[in-house]
Amino acid sequence: MKEFDLIVIGAGPGGYVPAIRAAQLGKKVAIVERKKLGGTCLNVGCVPSKALLKHSELVEEIQKANSWGIHTGEVSIDFQKLMKRKDQVVRTLAGGVEHLLNKNNIEIFQGEASVTGDLIVTVGAETLRGKDLLLATGSRPFIPPIKGLHQVNYLTTDTFFDLKELPKQLVIIGGGVISVELAFAMAPLGTNVTIIEVAPDILLTEDEDARKVIKKHLKKKKIKAITLAEIQEVTDGKVLLTDQEISFDTLLVATGRQPNLEVATDLNLKLDSANKFVEVNEFYETSKKHVYAVGDLIGGYQLAHAASAEGLVAVHRMNGETPQPLNQTEIPRCVYTHPEIASFGLSEDQARKSYADVKVTVTPLAGNAKAIAEGETDGFVKIISDQRYQEILGAVIVGAKATELIGEILAVKHAEGTMSELASLVHAHPAISEAIGENANALYKQAIHA
Repeated sequence: MKEFDLIVIGAGPGGYVPAIRAAQLGKKVAIVERKKLGGTCLNVGCVPSKALLKHSELVEEIQKANSWGIHTGEVSIDFQKLMKRKDQVVRTLAGGVEHLLNKNNIEIFQGEASVTGDLIVTVGAETLRGKDLLLATGSRPFIPPIKGLHQVNYLTTDTFFDLKELPKQLVIIGGGVISVELAFAMAPLGTNVTIIEVAPDILLTEDEDARKVIKKHLKKKKIKAITLAEIQEVTDGKVLLTDQEISFDTLLVATGRQPNLEVATDLNLKLDSANKFVEVNEFYETSKKHVYAVGDLIGGYQLAHAASAEGLVAVHRMNGETPQPLNQTEIPRCVYTHPEIASFGLSEDQARKSYADVKVTVTPLAGNAKAIAEGETDGFVKIISDQRYQEILGAVIVGAKATELIGEILAVKHAEGTMSELASLVHAHPAISEAIGENANALYKQAIHA
């Protein structure tokens, strides 16, 4: 039997990041992964989707260049070559994860883990025992009970990136972040895309004004979004709604994910009140001492960077420290459409329920010099603040590189800065980030260009 200070089950961002930190703290660490290093995010999620989105962005940039007077001729798509590049990106990053684990002397075990109550982990013929155990077992696609669905060939977000041919007609059931991102990735390549959502709107987790911008761009890309849909049945090549039939040659079911609870169940860990996720305390320790859980397993923001941050808190707690609990209002949320959406903190409604005097400032990008020069004027910067102390409560940016820009506002908030500090920053000109300074100054009625 091999002895370890920490055994991590799951080698996604919620597993390999804290494993490395534990090794940096002098711990002897093992990590167990039943599939591929890097987990869902690296292999079938965040990373491959961003590669495809980049391909589509290039097509749109070529189209924009043609309209500006740079003529390239007809654009043709070699989809297999694009997918090979996507595979190369994934392989490079997966190799990087393996290198980092080896560099930090973390022993890697490949296979399915079974765990007993005394923290003995069995992986194939290997038996391991850890002083602490971190569960980062992630999630799998949720498949709704739709009549006929299991009688047809369909893809999930775990299998979509295995496509060999460019779909002609892609139907996506589900209108969440992943669905909309993949619609944006495929439509510019020449795929006819339809999103079918049973809820009243797509992207319901996002700011209402942000949704309006994205829906405008869905129309520009000729992506059809059907909301309040009543799905009656799926047949071979058709989704039957109450009022219409939608044809497809490729069907993607992207209706959310559900946690992999097998190991948690083996350990008889307490679940939350909804009996859906593992219950943890502020340091991510479960109902069983020395067993911690992070990421999709515990609910909250099901994001790679959230899982990594949770894992770091857990590891420092195992090390005998009292780390600062993770502030949920400081976790950035990103949608990699074109334009992008990036946000953090409280929404307008949430802020008004908790604070007496809330101020919302909005600065459109339409007047920003850099945005105009680059043809990226659709979008805005919105900051939600407390009027009494000028505390930053939340922010939303819609626009090109919004996922990069959001860090500036978040850094000021994290450093306990206020709108006053944000307003006093000197921004380069021309830069889209100038809109952040204009927004903060607008609170004091001192914006120059807004």
